[in-house]
Amino acid sequence: MINDKVRMYLLPPLFNAAVRAGASIMQVYKNFDDYDISLKADCTPITLADRLAHRTIREFLGPTRIPILSEEGREMRYDERRNWELYWLVDPLDGTVEFIKGNNEFTVNIALMENNVCIGAVIYVPYFEKMYIAGRDSGSYLKEHVTPDAVANYSYEQIVEGWTRLPLAGEAHHEHLRVALSRSHQTRETHEAVERLRERYPDLEIVEQGSSYKFCLLAEGRVDYYVRTTHTYEWDTAAGELILAEAGGSTRSLPDDRELRYNEEDLHNPWFCCRSKYCPF
Repeated sequence: MINDKVRMYLLPPLFNAAVRAGASIMQVYKNFDDYDISLKADCTPITLADRLAHRTIREFLGPTRIPILSEEGREMRYDERRNWELYWLVDPLDGTVEFIKGNNEFTVNIALMENNVCIGAVIYVPYFEKMYIAGRDSGSYLKEHVTPDAVANYSYEQIVEGWTRLPLAGEAHHEHLRVALSRSHQTRETHEAVERLRERYPDLEIVEQGSSYKFCLLAEGRVDYYVRTTHTYEWDTAAGELILAEAGGSTRSLPDDRELRYNEEDLHNPWFCCRSKYCPF
């Protein structure tokens, strides 16, 4: 088990890697003609921004000597990673579809995994200059006005200065249940789950949102419930799951109601649902 002093040592590289990756993404985001869009083997899109963000994170976190499992390095064999005790789990650009659409709903996800359990995480939303940070048993926090910066070098003291504990107190009560759905990935099962909820909460509100930012809205308390019935990968959820858990929420698999598992041979997640601290059920 790594101690608190090591956690403090690892938070700045975790934080700064995300900010620097965000700068790489925003540099590309300004010019649609340079997106260089292609398809990966699973027919999901990849852009120049994905590749640059991956390279930025890999180069910045390399000196920690902790191995990296990244969406853009997914070809790594299970035999090579199965016995890792400590590793970074990374999605350099989560929400590539939203990035291409130009709706600003994309994030950088970095999770620090110990024995396949997330112990530290950040989700950076570069367009909105928001950084969400969590440590296992240490709380979940929002730091605002974090500008994308290719040479970001925040110290531990600068990171923790002025951050806000989650969930946000002002979001404790909504007039109606708020249900988050993926903006680009919905299925018949998604709609059926919503209709079952609507029988109990006829005035529920749907909040469509791309990327792992949905976990952040749940952690803030702005959204109560999130259901996902399409494919996701481990790097899509690890950071968000810890940020939500440390804000009093939960993530459970569907339909078997279990914790999500990490560093599996198959990196796909099961379907899942999330509840905020303020979710009424």
